[in-house]
Amino acid sequence: MFPDREIDVYDIDDGFALVARWHVPEAHALRGVAVSPATGRLYFSVGGNGGASGDGSLIAYNILSNRVLWVRRFRTGTDSLAITPNGRTLFVPEGERSFGTIWYVVVAATGRIENEIHAGPGPHNTIVSPDGRLVYLGPRNSRWLYVASTATDRIVRRIGPLEPGVRPFTIDGSQRYAFTTATGILGFQVSSIRSGRVLYTVHPSGFTGGRSLGTPSHGISITPDNREVDVIDVPNGYVHAYDVTGLPARAPRLIANIRLRPNMKGKEQPCGGDCGRAGWLQTSIDGKWLFVGDDGDVLDLRSHRIAKVLPALRNSRYMFELVWRGRTLLQTSTRSSIGGRVRRPTRSSTGSAGRSRPEKASQPPVRFDSNTVTRRGKSSWAITPSTATATSAQKTP
Repeated sequence: MFPDREIDVYDIDDGFALVARWHVPEAHALRGVAVSPATGRLYFSVGGNGGASGDGSLIAYNILSNRVLWVRRFRTGTDSLAITPNGRTLFVPEGERSFGTIWYVVVAATGRIENEIHAGPGPHNTIVSPDGRLVYLGPRNSRWLYVASTATDRIVRRIGPLEPGVRPFTIDGSQRYAFTTATGILGFQVSSIRSGRVLYTVHPSGFTGGRSLGTPSHGISITPDNREVDVIDVPNGYVHAYDVTGLPARAPRLIANIRLRPNMKGKEQPCGGDCGRAGWLQTSIDGKWLFVGDDGDVLDLRSHRIAKVLPALRNSRYMFELVWRGRTLLQTSTRSSIGGRVRRPTRSSTGSAGRSRPEKASQPPVRFDSNTVTRRGKSSWAITPSTATATSAQKTP
């Protein structure tokens, strides 16, 4: 998890224990995060997100050595980026507050811009498909979700027209459906990716949208089995859970209204840029947990109840999950939880179904470079960037 200027690492398999805290001064005023298990690199978009907020930068960070590799400054803003599964290409939007339409195509190894994709105005959120062939582009000031080919960097499809202002969105694993939120709207829309048409518009029954930072539903996630979609309700302090197994014949069916423990008023502390509690949702790779950004709650998706509160999650809406074996990064949830695109390592390769394990206890623990954490215990970690003190929190033996 990523509070301003910091990375907090929690071990999911050890009761969400805090196992590391890395101080990264460059990770200030965060706009987006992306990680590549293939290369061991983490990328931050920071600074302004266009318009009056100014220009932004892109930072490459080596997770294994815990150091910044390079910083590339842009002449525009930067925003919520995404990376291809092979770790070679980044798609960096120029920012939701800009009047432009550009997503930069960036060489992930060097930060060099090699192309541009033009979609709708206010480039904001980005998702790369599980197979790496398509990139989904969400412009804040548009009624269309755009789809581009990663081979040609050209738009191949538009989805909509949607409710005005595309905000957080996700897709199912088979890329049949897009689930989008919109500016000022409580709830979400379901669209056919193939036809580009809206199928359903869903509003939580009995709830009304109040004042919020741009949208009451600034967070949407789908479980890895593609059966449940969860959407945040910031003004009322809820997450609404829907069964989507009936698509396309039947509309999403409400299965739970989950009341959040803290309210989402006030600002993130410490404040690094846009500090209002806008919210975000992230599902764990195994589909058991739902992380509620800017709130702090971890929800058990089996019972639809609060299981844990994580302090760093209270002060960040940027997070992802990584699965490790020793010094090897196996897979990530990415920041945008999309359906059914990853599998846990098998029993034969890990010794336990559904979870990756480190080496046997008889072997010495794997240590990263100085000022990082000693690897002990189980190996599924949730990582969140944050702005905290320059201390190191190591898991004790």
